[in-house]
Amino acid sequence: MQALWARSPLTAEDVLDALADVTDWQDATVKTLLNRLLRKGAIRARKQGRRYLYTPILARDQWLLQESSGLLNRLFGGRVAPLVAHFSQHRKLSVRDVQELRKLLDEIDHG
Repeated sequence: MQALWARSPLTAEDVLDALADVTDWQDATVKTLLNRLLRKGAIRARKQGRRYLYTPILARDQWLLQESSGLLNRLFGGRVAPLVAHFSQHRKLSVRDVQELRKLLDEIDHG
C-alpha cells in the first residue's frame, strides 16, 4: 500500500521494483498480495494491454484504521490495553514509547 500511496497507478512489476530495497519478495508474492488487497476493496485494478494498473481506493488513515481494528479484534478481543501489555511483556517498550503513551493518555484525560 505504501508504494501505491506514494505513486500510482502502478503495475505489479512497478510495485515489486518499489519494494526491492526493503524486501526480497518475488513477483508471485506481490501479485498474491495485490489480489488480496483487491478482494478487500483496498485497491482497484484497470487493465491496460496485457497488464493491470493498481490504484489505492482507501486513504492511508482509512486503511490503518481498518487493519488495526482487525488486528485488535482478532488477537486482543478489540481491546488496546492487552496489546500494550503484550508488547511491554515480550518486547520492552522504549523510554520514548512510554513517554508517547503517557502523553496520549494525558490528552485523553484532559482533551
